[in-house]
Amino acid sequence: MGCSSCSSKGGVPAGCQSNGSCGTCGCSRMEVFDWLAGVPLPEGQKPFDVAELRFKNGRKGYYRKGAMHLYQGDVVVVEAQSGYDVGVVSLTGELVRIQMNKRDVKDNYELKKILRKAEQADFETWQNARKEEQTTMIRAREIVRELGLNMKLSDVEFQGDRTRATFYYSAEDRVDFRELIKRYADAFKVRIEMRQIGLRVEAGRLGGIGSCGRELCCSSWLTDFRAVSTSAARYQQLSLNPGKLAGQCGKLKCCLNYELDQYVEAVKKLPPSNVKLKLAKGAAIHFKTDIFNGVLYYNIEGVYGEPPLALGADTVRDIIEKNKKGIVVGEVVSIQQDTEPVAKTDFAEVVGQDDLHRFDKKKKPNKSGGKGGKRPFRNKGNNQNPNQSNNAGNKPK
Repeated sequence: MGCSSCSSKGGVPAGCQSNGSCGTCGCSRMEVFDWLAGVPLPEGQKPFDVAELRFKNGRKGYYRKGAMHLYQGDVVVVEAQSGYDVGVVSLTGELVRIQMNKRDVKDNYELKKILRKAEQADFETWQNARKEEQTTMIRAREIVRELGLNMKLSDVEFQGDRTRATFYYSAEDRVDFRELIKRYADAFKVRIEMRQIGLRVEAGRLGGIGSCGRELCCSSWLTDFRAVSTSAARYQQLSLNPGKLAGQCGKLKCCLNYELDQYVEAVKKLPPSNVKLKLAKGAAIHFKTDIFNGVLYYNIEGVYGEPPLALGADTVRDIIEKNKKGIVVGEVVSIQQDTEPVAKTDFAEVVGQDDLHRFDKKKKPNKSGGKGGKRPFRNKGNNQNPNQSNNAGNKPK
């Protein structure tokens, strides 16, 4: 299932080394469906002259194509800081304008140009450079260990003409690269560029499976990495356990922000939970809250062995108002959550297939006299003797 741009004969990708998983390993990850393809433009409007290109690990760029006719999947040669680079067209047309506004990319003179479609020599150079990335990363990590630097090298990306190599790393403190760049230049004979990335971006580039059993959001569809704080877990009443709240990147999971807005709106409608309720039995302390059902649970201070009081939001507000006036509320009825009994379903064995010894039972002998015996004649129409003729001329006695 290799894509048309990186597959060799036999359908196995040669450049990205994804071994058939192009859909999740950088070739078509985070792609945008061109739902405007085939829709004609209004009269007098020219096609948008910028195309979206993808590179390794979902990295995308926007380049000016001019009057060149490009289609999704075309391999093209583009301008670079030094030399040229090779990329794959991922999107063309008016949707590119929307994507540029989304990523805050301005359509000005700073956009680099697409030089031409890739030729066979450009394609071979690009593929050979991609094959060297794995061995280069292994050797680069060995050099980092030899120098004793406190950094983690996660990926290496060669430029399309193999004149520049970008090393992606993550580090908590500042790193001195003076000796490292010299060692890299002597070992790989290319121009070196060190680029620091965050832990969330690193996890998205490497990929993996999350605790939910699905592919990581940052490696499949999430592109906007927003800050996640512990208040998101407090609003959702999650235990502040770093082992459960942290993702593979070591930071708080991005999915904590997905339903945070609904929780914040629901909490605003509830009474404050830090107020003790003055009841006849004693002071009631807040225990937990069922946010979306609007039920608050309280424990009586000094009373043990009793279930917590389940009070509605309106009831708690009334009690707080009475307590402010100096009134101690008497008996309070707890809300019954399950008022209707659950119907019990009786299961009966109909076929008897769960009996393990059902095939060990001996079969009853055939009444007709064995396996090869004939079955007795049975006339369903009447009860006549089978030896008696049933002709139309015979008269009954």
